Amino acid sequence: MKRIERDTIIEIPFYDLDPMNVVWHGNYIKYTEIARCNLLDKIGYSYEEMKADGVMYPVAKMEMKFIKPAVFAQKIIATAIIDEIEPSLNMRYVIKDAKTEEIIFKAKTMQICVDFKSGTSLYEAPEKFKKGIECLNM
Repeated sequence: MKRIERDTIIEIPFYDLDPMNVVWHGNYIKYTEIARCNLLDKIGYSYEEMKADGVMYPVAKMEMKFIKPAVFAQKIIATAIIDEIEPSLNMRYVIKDAKTEEIIFKAKTMQICVDFKSGTSLYEAPEKFKKGIECLNM
């Protein structure tokens, strides 16, 4: 599978800061979610398309590495990268300073495809998701 990724530029808002005037650690998860949604949109398989297919992809596991804090008004690039889609959706995230490209945060997620109604784990990606990936690989 060809490397599938998407960059998202985010400007750090004031309300994402903690009392030490750096981004509160929990907000990095929000930034990865924004990047993931943008990548899924690029593929043509947003959360709305998942829901229409009767599936969801909850996060089962997440690893994070905080390297350097982000600050108010800093522009960052949040990159989401798909490593594999079966038997689980495995993704990586890199957040860098937009000017210097210095890495400030890294993460990995493992998401399991689940049947929306029964809650049963599925180990094969939906056809629409596979076709979206296939189209980007051409």
